[in-house]
Amino acid sequence: MSPFPCTRREMLRRSAGGIGSLALAGLLADEARATASLSASPLSPKPAHHAVRAKSVIFLYMTGGVSHIESFDYKPKLFADHGKKITTEHWGQTPGKYERYIIKPHWNFSPGGKSGIHVSDLFPHARAIVDDLCVINSMHSSHTNHYEATLETHTGSFTFARPSIGSWVSYGLGTENQNLPSFVAIAPHAPYAGTQTWGSDFLPGCHQGTHIMPGPVPVANMNRRTVSPALQSLELERLASMNRRHSDERALDAMLEARIRSFETAFGMQAEAPEVFDLADESAETLALYDLKPGENTGFGWQCLVARRMAERGVRFIELIDTGSSNNWDAHGDMKTHEPLAKNVDQAIAALVIDLKRRGMLDETLVVWTTEFGRTPYHTQADHTGREHHHHGYSSWLAGGGVKGGIVYGATDEYGSAAVDKRMHVHDLHATILHLLGLDHEKLTYRHAGRDYRLTDVAGEVATEILV
Repeated sequence: MSPFPCTRREMLRRSAGGIGSLALAGLLADEARATASLSASPLSPKPAHHAVRAKSVIFLYMTGGVSHIESFDYKPKLFADHGKKITTEHWGQTPGKYERYIIKPHWNFSPGGKSGIHVSDLFPHARAIVDDLCVINSMHSSHTNHYEATLETHTGSFTFARPSIGSWVSYGLGTENQNLPSFVAIAPHAPYAGTQTWGSDFLPGCHQGTHIMPGPVPVANMNRRTVSPALQSLELERLASMNRRHSDERALDAMLEARIRSFETAFGMQAEAPEVFDLADESAETLALYDLKPGENTGFGWQCLVARRMAERGVRFIELIDTGSSNNWDAHGDMKTHEPLAKNVDQAIAALVIDLKRRGMLDETLVVWTTEFGRTPYHTQADHTGREHHHHGYSSWLAGGGVKGGIVYGATDEYGSAAVDKRMHVHDLHATILHLLGLDHEKLTYRHAGRDYRLTDVAGEVATEILV
């Protein structure tokens, strides 16, 4: 216990007449400047907590709830008992006793690779690379609504906005390339939780994900408006000088610091980002691998190829979102809507893994494939063609970055109704991803509003069995 009744900061806060508040503001500003002087940039590379297996993450997010029992969780019992009435203990978010009819998968499964892991006919290209995948069939989460489940998948919280996993990675490790953002989200549309999925919330604003839009202009305002780089540099130096002077006269202003950093990053991006998006140097064979035509700048194949190019250049966390809050995997009425969505991503995802592997990048790049929840294996009607939300058990997979390939981790019950073996909650998935990046999820914290926050809240266990 301190021999003094209060700290210097507390004494200033308690001082009367507003003088204490002014002094405290000055103290905070002094501390902020002292901290800033130790590091030229909040995005400078930072040491990891332990040995690093993955240097970057490519996070593939399938919006709407992909059916686990029609993708990677093979359940022969569903085929055998089609139409059978059973009693289940949960229907969506509500526990109880419900009589429902078993609905068999709408696609067949076949074994793939040397491992013989069964994959649905929806994903023939993923089946071809299954020996590189660690299929997790015991995922479960906390909520059955799209918004909450999407928020939890990205931030660890299904109730409040929190920093995205990409922001936490940026905060914990910084970036190797100061000319590109440490965290990007390549998405034609935002998913159900909107831009919160790549938001930094209470973390410094420089760790927020940069949204990249597939198309002819991936990032707005990338072309400089001055006649020369030298003139632009002079203008930015003058602007930075004015901003710093403004900042030095006041307590730390997080919004101003984020704005200053955004200008610096934007300047660097003008020099390097256009080259990242220019696929002219990619071979015809590589473009065909991703099912891309020369000059094409949309589609999931484009997103995956650009993600590989960003990982090559040191971007820490790259999220790819396949679609938005409409026309997605939310197949309430007809499971056949999964077909075009699977066709849109299957070849591109397999191409990404193949391309990373042949370039020697897969060992240091962690590829994550997930969705917010699965679909129900049963329904109220025996002949219903759709499936409902299902967070009690679903599938995800990992590849590269220190993860064993050609294995299945965990399991749901015989109908795919609930995760029963080696259950992996979203918190556990996050803890495992951070671990592979060299970060201890219990040590990666940030003090906000009087408490220390972390991505995994007060839970999360690393799935050590899947690590190489």
